[in-house]
Amino acid sequence: MNTRLQHIALAAVFCATGASALAQQPGSAGERCEVEVRETIQRMRGPQAQDVQFIGTKRTLATTADNQLGVRGEGRYRSPEGSMPFTYSCAVDRESGEASGVVFRETGRLHAAARAESAWQPDLTNFSPEACEAATAATLTERYPRVGRITFDAGARQLRPAPNDHMRLEGRGAVQRAPGMNAEPFSFRCEFETRSGKVVRLSTSG
Repeated sequence: MNTRLQHIALAAVFCATGASALAQQPGSAGERCEVEVRETIQRMRGPQAQDVQFIGTKRTLATTADNQLGVRGEGRYRSPEGSMPFTYSCAVDRESGEASGVVFRETGRLHAAARAESAWQPDLTNFSPEACEAATAATLTERYPRVGRITFDAGARQLRPAPNDHMRLEGRGAVQRAPGMNAEPFSFRCEFETRSGKVVRLSTSG
């Protein structure tokens, strides 16, 4: 094989390899995000979180404004209370493959806690705890531009009445201000307009 043909063959190999890497990138990004989510759950819940599973059909990937891959999905883990569903999201760097900005939310507990509140029956028609947690995550991300992980403890949610016929959601979580740092606890409070479900006031501390 002459030199020119060798160059052409090598170029074809390199192109095929590059195409293969690009084809595998979305799946790898999703898997990398799920590894970080699993570690976050096990760190937050310890031995109470067993058999963490992800629902592949619920995973979505999209390019973010800063050209990273944004991953969102759903899963569940086994706990002493039964099967606990959760949602998650994170961003994966296209070049390094590192995942950051992990947000993990458990679902399924808040309504049971609300029903146990005998003195006050809230109107949950337009209420969404995710709206409060998303606003809290945005506030923390603005405060700490290099934020690594943000997690919310659904078991600590408390829904209370507020002035002007509003509702107030109080909760706790943990934030990793930058990759490599230890997670630090924080608390948050959102006031909702009952009829619209709109967050009208937000505060965080810690």
